[in-house]
Amino acid sequence: MGFWVNQPKNLGKLHKDKTAILKHREWRGLRDTMYDYYRWLITWKNIIVMTLKAPVSTVKGLWNYRWMASYLSAPAWVDRHTEGLRGTHLRIAHLHFNALVKPTTDIINYLLANDKHFHKNSKMSDKTILVDEIFSSELTAGFPGLHDIHVSTIPIFLTSMVDQQITPPYLDITESYGVPADVCPLPSAEAGVAINDDYPLVGKCALTCNMPCDGSVINSSFIDRRFNVPTYPINVPLRYNGEDVQQYAVDEVKAAISFIEEQMGVKFDWDAFFKAMNRYNKQLEYEMMKWDINKTDYPQMTGATFWLYRLFYFHISGGMNELYTKTDKKVNKLMMKGYEKKEMVSKVMRHRAIVWSCPANYYTSLANWLENCWGVNVVMDMETMISYIMYDTSDKEKALATYAKTLQRTTMRKHTKGGYANVVDELWRIVDEFNADMVIMYDQISCKGMDG
Repeated sequence: MGFWVNQPKNLGKLHKDKTAILKHREWRGLRDTMYDYYRWLITWKNIIVMTLKAPVSTVKGLWNYRWMASYLSAPAWVDRHTEGLRGTHLRIAHLHFNALVKPTTDIINYLLANDKHFHKNSKMSDKTILVDEIFSSELTAGFPGLHDIHVSTIPIFLTSMVDQQITPPYLDITESYGVPADVCPLPSAEAGVAINDDYPLVGKCALTCNMPCDGSVINSSFIDRRFNVPTYPINVPLRYNGEDVQQYAVDEVKAAISFIEEQMGVKFDWDAFFKAMNRYNKQLEYEMMKWDINKTDYPQMTGATFWLYRLFYFHISGGMNELYTKTDKKVNKLMMKGYEKKEMVSKVMRHRAIVWSCPANYYTSLANWLENCWGVNVVMDMETMISYIMYDTSDKEKALATYAKTLQRTTMRKHTKGGYANVVDELWRIVDEFNADMVIMYDQISCKGMDG
């Protein structure tokens, strides 16, 4: 049986001592080893195709931007999150990660191929709207001829998950510029990218916001000065639970739409928007099916893959990319088969855990280590439980109200703002719903939201 199918053991011996470097790939039995290797090749294929689409721009990106080389380690990053997985759960993880890697390579290609550092007269750059990384892209669905780019996502937000060593140089740059060292290291590093001129210069106008924290607000000012394009700041209510702030929030969204129409010379297309929101609602249905299964005695998605995928598509998709609905359809089919067969997601499940705090970008595979070494299965986390409000796809005012509420409930924001009930009471509700007996709290001492 060990040749065809096996159980994980001695995983620590796969690595060179005191490093995360693999001595060799994990033997999972012939079937799973071949599948894992096939998916490893797919990851490299996506990277190679990205390079071949714009080889000169890609080389210039590697030469000019410190963060660019970090993506060469993406296959190793995927390996860290699939270690110890077998059968159904290995396939679910790889399907999720492919839906991370493929769009990421597409975005990098778009950035480098239209970067005004390298291409002074890029026409596509002038059809691009810059948005804050915390935005969700539904609004852009109403402008089908335009693109949006989450400014900091590729250069630092996602890179900091792939490469633990990428943020310190940018933090040094920011602090050398005079910014205090007690700011959250994520916006501080993003400001360092701006100071060092390491952002690809793409875009004709920008939308910024006051989310999720004061550090991000200050970072937006650095980015604004670097890109030097017309910018509209959307002010999102902090005490968002009350209905008394919702009209103000909708007015901010309407003003942002008017700003884009004025700057880009196009009108908001409600038909295109509603079409994308129907797809968004379908994605959300698939997502909530995953949550329901994870509440049972036989969860099918644990570790970090769950929240990484959710975090990525929530912001990037906006209901516009069919890849995610296709991925979710495949994943949920596998998930239901595994659940019906009462398959265990790991060799031993000693504890059901909830992760509750802003994401630890520097060690995204912590949950996988806990699962493999200690039998601690993370069945839900804070950043998966971001907005899950369905869109009304027939009423314009209700749809805008939903988008306003979605912005109020984005990553690192939903539970860190609006009062203690959103972080404390919500935690214990989730603990009860998911039958958890352990809470893992990341102690990020510079996170003003969670420290409060």
